[in-house]
Amino acid sequence: MFKNRTFYALFVLTLAVTFVLAACGNNNNTGAAGDASPAPTTAPTAAPTDESATGEVEMITFTAGNGDVEVPKNPQRIVDLTAFYTGYFVALEAPLVGALDGALQNPYLNGKVDGVENLGSEPTPEKILALNPDLIIAYVGTEGLESLAEIAPVVAVQYGKLNYKDQMVDFGKLTNKEAEAKAWVENWESKINELKPQVQEAVGDKTVSILNPYSKGLYVFGHNYGRGGEIIYGEFGLKAPAAAQKEAIDSGTGWASISLEVLPTYAGDIIFTCPWSGDTSDPKVVYDNALWSSLPAVKAGNVFQLNPAADTYNDPVSLEAQLDFITTSLLSVK
Repeated sequence: MFKNRTFYALFVLTLAVTFVLAACGNNNNTGAAGDASPAPTTAPTAAPTDESATGEVEMITFTAGNGDVEVPKNPQRIVDLTAFYTGYFVALEAPLVGALDGALQNPYLNGKVDGVENLGSEPTPEKILALNPDLIIAYVGTEGLESLAEIAPVVAVQYGKLNYKDQMVDFGKLTNKEAEAKAWVENWESKINELKPQVQEAVGDKTVSILNPYSKGLYVFGHNYGRGGEIIYGEFGLKAPAAAQKEAIDSGTGWASISLEVLPTYAGDIIFTCPWSGDTSDPKVVYDNALWSSLPAVKAGNVFQLNPAADTYNDPVSLEAQLDFITTSLLSVK
């Protein structure tokens, strides 16, 4: 940490960090808005430990997206600059002291992040330094990682490299909560095993689409970009329309952008949808269009509205909430 006030002041004055959150935005595991791609908001004081009292903190080597990093074995003050991984640390009950605005505005985290400092959407060095973190989480490709490492060890994550279950276990190792992480995975798989046969029986051979209107048409989402895709296609094994399967799933991208004109080709017998949160376009351009109204899913009443502020995320806390909504919706299909 910075304990020399002169160095601290010099660092703050000279550091020019623009946090570029690669692969996400407002997004194995959600999605950031952009013209080209979607993207898959009083910090508690840690209790002193024997290690901190003596000034000797036990360190371990953790393999991250930015290489092998020496990190505290028992981190006490974690700052997360990813937004889309914040829910992992919440689920693990790890000592999170700062996070981005987007994550803290996720309704599924309400009541679970009280006391976590809101760092806004572009954190300043001053805000991060003031939290005195002992571990910082960022994305691979974030500008200024070396400067961040002057504050605390930085673990950079490659968005989507691990599926959410493996990512949970990996973060469990990072925070010395591997047992808790594995317990979450086991409990999750138990829920899926119970619900999957019921859902598959209710849905049968019907296809399912995940569609988000945006300024240039619609985004079609697949198996690994949030919005319930991990559950619908990954866990429940439901079918996407052939075009969506090819472009958003088999391609490995997790999403595709389409024009309104080809919507019927990508629309399934069941549709999960919500307005795109990454721009200010009016979704009624799609929802009030005759093409939308003529879709079999719309006529049958098999359209279910996702929450654009929450369902973008695919962390463990968000997935648990999505599982309830998606299961209830699919069991009600006509």
